[in-house]
Amino acid sequence: MKKLFSFFILVFLARFGFSQSPVTESALIFPGQEKHVHGSTLVALPNGDMLAAWFYGSGERSADDVKIMGSRLRKGQKKWSDPFVLADTPGLPDCNPVLFLNKKGVLYLVWIAVQANRWEYSILRYKTTKNYLKPGAPVWSWQDDILLKPGDDFAKETEAKFKQLPRLAHGWSEYAPKYDAMILEASKDVRKRSIGWMTRIKPLITGKGRILLPLYSDGFNMSLAAISDDDGETWQASLPIVGRGPIQPAFAQKKDGTIVAFMRDSGDSPNRVHFSSSSDEGETWTATVKTDIPNTASVEVCVLANGKWAFLGNDIDDGRYILSLFLSDDEGETWKWKTRIEDHPKDDGRYSYPSLIQTKDGKLRMTYSYHKNDREKSIKYVVVDPEKLIK
Repeated sequence: MKKLFSFFILVFLARFGFSQSPVTESALIFPGQEKHVHGSTLVALPNGDMLAAWFYGSGERSADDVKIMGSRLRKGQKKWSDPFVLADTPGLPDCNPVLFLNKKGVLYLVWIAVQANRWEYSILRYKTTKNYLKPGAPVWSWQDDILLKPGDDFAKETEAKFKQLPRLAHGWSEYAPKYDAMILEASKDVRKRSIGWMTRIKPLITGKGRILLPLYSDGFNMSLAAISDDDGETWQASLPIVGRGPIQPAFAQKKDGTIVAFMRDSGDSPNRVHFSSSSDEGETWTATVKTDIPNTASVEVCVLANGKWAFLGNDIDDGRYILSLFLSDDEGETWKWKTRIEDHPKDDGRYSYPSLIQTKDGKLRMTYSYHKNDREKSIKYVVVDPEKLIK
């Protein structure tokens, strides 16, 4: 009788245009609390465990007690472990962790230590290990900094690409410094362009095995890629991804090899997701253009095993109270399917900075900052069946 009843319910839902929710699992990694938690990252380990990381403390760049925390979800379990420390630079805020596995199965944690409590003085740090399958925190075997030194071509590229951008539409008084001129002048300073590059989103490992680690600068209000051709042993900087405010890039690779970047808008209005592309494995990038997707806070992208693309972000232009998942079957040219992951009134919380991956079972798994109010802050873990989204 129960099976027959369930069958009629499914027929009713299909007949009248209702569909099952694509969300199959949803939970807070730890109970909501008052301290600041933000900037999560997620990786699937070879044994089926999930490992998440985020930064935690009294604030962000101005709070020296901020550290990188993590938690593990063992395969087959529903409850995440108690949080544990992954990185803590003495006396400095540690922020924006990124977890990933290279092609040799080495686990990387990359993050920033914020010197002088200023984003533009941030230093890239990383740890690695192969000892990460046991319960609890990974046992790290190596730690170092990623030091980049963009050359004079950084300034030349910035100037050339600014000439391709639309003329500034918002007003500037004669007594105020010009935005473009300030950035161009800063790009000539080897000290400024060598530090302050920050992590946010997982890297892309291209079809040829190159690692492209997305980076951005609050000083330049632009982005670039840290490139490694030896599985993360050494790194060099790409030329900049130039625009007025394209930050926190998420990379995806098309079937023809083209690499694209979707970026958060930190520039002039209207606030829209920025887009750029590279035809040389991430070494050079087109000047950014704005898409038609509204944006104020965050973006993420994932290429699925079946060729579809998933996009996750705050597709509004006035806050972080809505977080949406899009699917595309034409490599991001259009986004035919959409669902709300979080949908709240404007002043009812902030839900942002997502991490998005696909696991071997085809499910999309995400973490993001869940700030219901000032006393209820956590990292939320959500699992989505993309097939249920396609109707």
